[in-house]
Amino acid sequence: MYKNSILDVIGETPLISLTLDSKALANVYGKLELQNPYGMKDRVAKNIILKAKEDGLLLDGAPIIESSSGTMALGLALVGTYLGHEVHIVTDPRIDSLTKKKLKALGANLHVVNEMEKIGGWQKARLIYLNKLLERMPNAFWPQQYENINNPNAYNALADEAVEKIGKIDYLVGSVGSGGSLCGTARALKKRNPNIKVVGVDAIGSSIFLQNDNPKRLQSGLGNSIQPKNVDHSLIDYVHWLNDEEAFNWTRELASQEKIFAGNSSGSVYAVSRWLSRNINVDLNILCIFPDRGDRYFETIYDDHFYNKFSLSKNNLNLNPKKENKIEVFNNWTFVNLKKVKTLETV
Repeated sequence: MYKNSILDVIGETPLISLTLDSKALANVYGKLELQNPYGMKDRVAKNIILKAKEDGLLLDGAPIIESSSGTMALGLALVGTYLGHEVHIVTDPRIDSLTKKKLKALGANLHVVNEMEKIGGWQKARLIYLNKLLERMPNAFWPQQYENINNPNAYNALADEAVEKIGKIDYLVGSVGSGGSLCGTARALKKRNPNIKVVGVDAIGSSIFLQNDNPKRLQSGLGNSIQPKNVDHSLIDYVHWLNDEEAFNWTRELASQEKIFAGNSSGSVYAVSRWLSRNINVDLNILCIFPDRGDRYFETIYDDHFYNKFSLSKNNLNLNPKKENKIEVFNNWTFVNLKKVKTLETV
């Protein structure tokens, strides 16, 4: 179908039925957000920027400044520069070389912080630098993806697209980083089915759900060193945490089994959806969101030398998560019923 511009390509991503295995009872559908031009956050960048221009928060030609090391940076570079704005991305040394090259090709300006903060890690260090840029460029627009309501609101369309194809959705499974995709989609789907169960997928060593932050965790794309305001705990029923090795192996399995070359956010979501498909009633419908392509991970997740460097085993394809009643420090795939955790306290 003909499109007027690259911005019109954003959204309406493919929805596929996953093959899974013979033990699966439920139906699992994968929403391939990774097939947006640069990934899932293209939706967010487009929605935030257009709404800011409409509301007069982003003036014609004014710069855009954001903290990101992945798909949000690419989305802003795509939409912002296309609409004639200078885009500044504050990032850290963990950004992969391919994303850096893409950002430069799109015309974005990169600012790399060199040291993390003792509390808040790399995200905190980036926000401190970002505020200094805002002082230098007072007319700049800061999208604030972690708290801007137009981040989760961007996923109303995703919910519409999924319901149109599937009908009733009984479970939603998605990774959590800024909180936008999972909580935005969940909020929209709950208007159609108040009984839907929402399952968040996080990385062990992420502090989103108040574990201790581990800045040395290898996973990227999901997880965070802060608690973003767009993560609405009231919308989420269950949270699963996978460690680096588990997440990476399930990412490889997603490529091998389903032929989806994705990043570890998608791999972890696939693992949880596959486990869930074996443990809920037959004929229920599970929607899982695959946000990230695998190209930026070709030198890490898909590289055996990387596995050897960090002493990771390719044989660990755990499909037996442990259920706990409280949030603490976990080492292996673990999940909790968030509705039954009385208080969220740091460990």
